[in-house]
Amino acid sequence: MKRDRISQAAGPGSDAAMKNWRYIALHTLAAAAFIFLLQRYTLSASLESSLLWALTFGGCAAGLAYMQSKR
Repeated sequence: MKRDRISQAAGPGSDAAMKNWRYIALHTLAAAAFIFLLQRYTLSASLESSLLWALTFGGCAAGLAYMQSKR
């Protein structure tokens, strides 16, 4: 219950909201970069395949980070 009061008091343009979006963006970029480098250089996949997997994993990571920030 305490967290709900804090988020209501913070408002939509606050630092707390910006930290959540930064966290989500960082999580997305880290996951996408990791899977791209793994696919491209370790597994020797094609560029198109590596980018597709990076996009997929980045989207999944963004979804997970978003769900985690709402807890």
